[in-house]
Amino acid sequence: MQNILFVCSANKQRSKTADDYFSEKYPELNFDSAGTNLKICHKEGTNPITEDVVQWADVIFVMEKRHKDGINKLTSENYSKKVKVLHIPDRYKYYQKELLELLDEKVEKYFY
Repeated sequence: MQNILFVCSANKQRSKTADDYFSEKYPELNFDSAGTNLKICHKEGTNPITEDVVQWADVIFVMEKRHKDGINKLTSENYSKKVKVLHIPDRYKYYQKELLELLDEKVEKYFY
């Protein structure tokens, strides 16, 4: 099984959408999501990024380069090779159709 992690800032819109959408679409794979803004994650009750979840993941899809930078800072760049930047800006709502289309286009090719 492949472990796939999606990361955005707050784990509310983009990464949470990706986690929920692909979990339903590919039940044979393991998905999780997290946010790099620890204050917002704690305030909103969403998943903050941790080194444990970064270790768990076989591949990490981040929405923006700043999320990769945050993971690299947290983990001393130990997992940089498994991080892929999707370049999806923070202008989409949870499960928004256009976000789902972008995720399909940018991510699915990595699953098999």
